[in-house]
Amino acid sequence: MITAFVLIQTNASRIPESAQEISDIEGISEVYSVTGEWDLIAIARVNRHEDLADVIADRLSKIDGVESTTTQIAFRSYSKHDLDAAFSLGFEG
Repeated sequence: MITAFVLIQTNASRIPESAQEISDIEGISEVYSVTGEWDLIAIARVNRHEDLADVIADRLSKIDGVESTTTQIAFRSYSKHDLDAAFSLGFEG
């Protein structure tokens, strides 16, 4: 599973509508409205790198109100939840 964080700038008048439309895209697991330079952050979870092109370039970036995006692809997760799950499954190293 490939996880990517998509930082999104939108037209201010369309933030809620854009967020809802983005959350409806298959491959987007979560969308957050945030403070700072970006208006929204979406989390994409796909099986292949090629799927990111479909989710982000072909669908998300074409939603009305989306003005720009920057995508960060995750290499590894270090969350306590993920580590606890790995150890409970007997994962070794």
